[in-house]
Amino acid sequence: MEHPYSVFHTVSYLQLCRSLLQAQAMMKTMSSGNCTLNVPAKNSYRMVVLGASRVGKSSIVSRFLNGRFEDQYTPTIEDFHRKVYNIRGDMYQLDILDTSGNHPFPAMRRLSILTGDVFILVFSLDNRESFDEVKRLQKQILEVKSCLKNKTKESADLPMVICGNKNDHSEIYRKVRSDEGENLVSSDENCAYFEVSAKKNTNVDEMFYVLFSMAKLPHEMSPALHRKISIQYGDTFQQKSFRMRRVKDMDAYGMISPFARRPSVNSDLKYIKSKVLREGQSREREKCTIQ
Repeated sequence: MEHPYSVFHTVSYLQLCRSLLQAQAMMKTMSSGNCTLNVPAKNSYRMVVLGASRVGKSSIVSRFLNGRFEDQYTPTIEDFHRKVYNIRGDMYQLDILDTSGNHPFPAMRRLSILTGDVFILVFSLDNRESFDEVKRLQKQILEVKSCLKNKTKESADLPMVICGNKNDHSEIYRKVRSDEGENLVSSDENCAYFEVSAKKNTNVDEMFYVLFSMAKLPHEMSPALHRKISIQYGDTFQQKSFRMRRVKDMDAYGMISPFARRPSVNSDLKYIKSKVLREGQSREREKCTIQ
């Protein structure tokens, strides 16, 4: 007679094998390119998140992508994320560049600014130095983008949000007054100021809603205004029948690309060069592939 524990271990082992095979098949599908999403270049945007260290940049990005907050702090060198959307039948792509607060490579930060379409500048309300860093970053972005605009003759606006994080802390720890943050955006209709808490998820959705509105992007790209779709539906993500079958009473949904990798520095440089030479006005930019 077979021991009951043997049966238990056999069943657990089979379940584990089945789960591993499913995960392997999903990764193989993604890496083979079967889940390629055809997003028009004009609907592809890059959001750049900048600020000093330990102000909560990655926490805000995490709230945007998956609604979670991590208590453990992990220094960021540069993280790249991608989210794709099907909004009323149109495909959109948002690349998110979460930059280092230490900016050890100034040239890389400059390139990030040059290739960015929308910006989030983050400081901590209990850290005066981080606010001063945001003021420097705002000035640098305006200077760099103004120089590029003069060379390319573009007239596009520059959507930007300045974000005072950690407003869940007691007022006795506050080092930056609200009116100081508001003064940074008072002269620019394409720049807004928010005090948020990534930990408590306060004003985060509202901040993204305003940012996308300023960028003239669909407001459904905001975290709370679209249905989140699992990657297992990636193959049918852009099929009309998928919307009718899976997403009832909803015409906007998004999916995170878990294996997306940052486009190479070389491709970013070529993108900027083509704009300066007036060869890239159609917003053609190398799309990072699933690897």
